[in-house]
Formats: sequence, structure tokens, C-alpha cells
Amino acid sequence: MEHPENDKAYKGLKVNAGVEAPVSINPYISSMRRKRAAVLSVNDYVEGILRGDTVVLSRAVTLVESMLPEHRAIAREVVERCLPYSGNSVRIGITGVPGAGKSTSIDAFGMHVLDRCGGKLAVLAVDPSSERSKGSILGDKTRMERLALRDGVFIRPSASAGSLGGVARKTRETIVLCEAAGYDKVFVETVGVGQSETAVYSMVDFFLLIQISGAGDELQGIKRGIMEMADGIVINKADGSNVEEAKRTAVHLRNALHLFPMPASGVRPQVLTYSGFYDIGIKEVWDMIFDYIEKVKGNGVFQQRRHGQSKYWMYETIDEQLRTRFMNAPGMAEMLSRYEQLLLAGKVSSFEAASKMLGFYDSLDDGGRG
Repeated sequence: MEHPENDKAYKGLKVNAGVEAPVSINPYISSMRRKRAAVLSVNDYVEGILRGDTVVLSRAVTLVESMLPEHRAIAREVVERCLPYSGNSVRIGITGVPGAGKSTSIDAFGMHVLDRCGGKLAVLAVDPSSERSKGSILGDKTRMERLALRDGVFIRPSASAGSLGGVARKTRETIVLCEAAGYDKVFVETVGVGQSETAVYSMVDFFLLIQISGAGDELQGIKRGIMEMADGIVINKADGSNVEEAKRTAVHLRNALHLFPMPASGVRPQVLTYSGFYDIGIKEVWDMIFDYIEKVKGNGVFQQRRHGQSKYWMYETIDEQLRTRFMNAPGMAEMLSRYEQLLLAGKVSSFEAASKMLGFYDSLDDGGRG
């Protein structure tokens, strides 16, 4: 580019041409983008997972969580291919009321069990989704500061999306992928909103309930169903001036547990106190968990529970796929809209409307049902 200052009429002035700007700050950025955007085949996913590639594992989990039919088809095949390499981990479910310190406790638990046993740890942290926006903060990683920097740790936050018990819809399949990738310890953190926790209980080997003291009547605030499912109960924040209160809460819970029948595992749940923030009592909590796992493996309950879980998830998958096919059937959207209007107008009952729509679905041929 010519500059007018270089004209002979302007004596003593000169503008140099300068340095030519490079095409890109990073000359490799185009190839990086192409690599990131590359479409992986089922073999690519399986091979990447089996060699422990966390990038491929993360992409596979994203496929599992996707609602797109093409993604779900690939994810289903990847999970089936990884299934023979799974099942070799200890699965720990962790739940509790909001504010009980679940994420902080997982940070302490994870560091302890890795220092004690080695191996690899996968943390599947399920964040509550907004009922309005369906969005989720997915901020659990920020509360697991030590684990986030530890080698051999895979932390995957997922939105609960309103699923039963606060567990993400595809957590079960994600566990299979993580186990195939070599993670021999899996933590599943649930939302802990006080609703049914059947979903998480049906995918883990040990179900840990975290409670806190000083939050009112402890027994009144606990759902009987959750206590019956818990394999162990721990009282967090047992530090400072709260130690004695935590001990009193533990006594109340132990007394309550004695009113329950003996669990099918044959191991009565223990109630312990600890502090996740100050790493107090962490060893005792894990002694309890390892002792339980050893006992149920010895009496055969461990394998029985795994078999029962597989059957449970078969029926859950059938229910889910039937609902999906029903909702996506041709003409179903119009039928739903029509009967919603009739229902709101008081011209038909909920049961009659459901019966009519099911009859419509039955009238479709096999091709129309999907």
C-alpha cells in the first residue's frame, strides 16, 4: 500500500512497509479444528475407550446422553461392544439432602481411596436441572478441587433432566463405558432432593446416605424409603462445635435403624460421623464400605444384586422405548393436542383420554408405530 507521506513533496518523511501479518496466530489451528470435528466410527469409539482415551470417552458419554436417533443408535452399539469389558469396578452411590456436602465429601473420599488402593476413579456427578429452563450449572467439578487435578480421575457432570431419583437417564450406560476404560472405582453422586432414589440404588454396589446434624428433627426429615435402601449412613460436618451434635444425631439414626428389618444383604447399616472439609473420619467411612463389600461378596449377595440390577434396567429400557415410540407415532401429536383440549374442557376424563390414545396407537400398523 502506497502512503502519501512518501511523495517527494514531503521531505524528511517516510513510512516503511512494515512486517506482513501472518495468516493465523496458530498455523496448526485449521488441522486441529478438522481433527476435533472428525466423525468417529463405532470402532474408533470402542478402541479409544479401551485404551483409556478420556477425550473419546467424553465424546461417547455425550452420544449416550444425546436424544438424536442417529446418536442413540451409535451409542447403543458402542455400549454393547464395551459390555464384555465392564463390571470390574466397585460402584458407590452417594446421596443426601442439598447442602450436606456431597461434592466436598467425594473430593475427600476420592483422594483417600486412590491413595489407599491406587487404580482409577470415575465420578458421575448429576446436577439438578431447572424445571423451567431445563438448564443446569454443572459446577460439581469446582467443588472437587483436588480430584480435578489428580491423574487417573474422570469427572463427568450431567444434568438430571428431571429423571427419577435425580439420576441422569443414561448414567447406567456411562458406568459401563467408564469401566471399559479401566476405571475400577465409580462414584455416582445424585441430586438428593428427597424423592425416590430407586434409580441410583439400582446401579451401585453400596448406597451411602449423607446427613447433617442441626437441621431440625433428623428422623422427621428423612424418607423411610431412602433409609431402608442405604447400606451406610454418615453424618457430615462433625467438626468444631458441631461434634457433639453430630454424635447425638448418629445415636438417633442408629436407634431408628434397629426398628427396620435386617436388609437382604445380611449386613446392618452403620452410622458414622466425619468431616469432609477437614478430612476427619474418612478412613473409618471407607473401612465400613470395604468391610460391607467383602461381606456381600462372601455371601453371594454382591452378584445377586448385580443380576437384579441388570433385570431392572432391562424393564426400564423397555418402558422408555415404548414411551418414545408412542409419543413419536404418526398423528400422535395431533391426538394428544385434541384430547388435552377435551380434558381441559371437562368433556373426557384422564383415564378415557389415555384409553383413546392407546387405542389409536394400537390401530397403527407396525410400520406406523416405529
